[in-house]
Amino acid sequence: MGGALVEGLSRADAYDVTAIDLDDAALESVADFAAETTTDIGVTRETPLVVVAVKPDAVPAVLDDLDLRGDQTLVTVAAGVPRAFVAERTDARVVRVMPNLAAANGNMAAAAVEEGSTDEVRDLLDAVGEFVEVEESEMDVATAVNGSGPAFAFHLIDAVKQAGVEGGLDPEQAEVLAAQTFKGAAETVLRDGRSVDELVDAVCSPNGTTIEGMEVLWESDADDAVEDAVSAAAERSRELAEDYDE
Repeated sequence: MGGALVEGLSRADAYDVTAIDLDDAALESVADFAAETTTDIGVTRETPLVVVAVKPDAVPAVLDDLDLRGDQTLVTVAAGVPRAFVAERTDARVVRVMPNLAAANGNMAAAAVEEGSTDEVRDLLDAVGEFVEVEESEMDVATAVNGSGPAFAFHLIDAVKQAGVEGGLDPEQAEVLAAQTFKGAAETVLRDGRSVDELVDAVCSPNGTTIEGMEVLWESDADDAVEDAVSAAAERSRELAEDYDE
């Protein structure tokens, strides 16, 4: 996730990003997108905004190594780690965010905890996609929807692709058609004033091909399976948060 943010911000042309990691391979993977790469966490004292994007179990150790001032902002990207846990361990203003991998190409969906958020962080999120501000109590389900959601979307895109291949399409052509169709549908949902149900109706001509396919989906358990996947991811986020209860 950190690498995706570094890449996306480099494309936005508004940020000079210093990437920090103890792993040389990790630094090498973002070297083309960062203004500087270093293993020295001390450089964080010189920047107004610091992003900690690590696995949840690494957060305490990273916070122990950070020495930030009250005039700095610390953005955390770590599933299940409460904002309060971080705020008690730093003098900096803390903003909890859950972006997703599409930050790399400027199509990120992110959720940010409203408490503590700043215009500086909002501008950063705007530079790499779309975001919403939610209550802390809503971050577990938000993490499941937009943080885990790309994997669910990839799975569905692949299912549509494979159906095309089974029907005789070339695999590469089927992948382009499936992926671009999902991309276009998502843009339509975001930019069109109609509801999702209204958009489905707009595509489903009476006695046409789409209505035949939708009848199969409506009669299946597909909706339940997707809801269960989101619920399972949200529950895991809650379980991770239990490790930080005090």
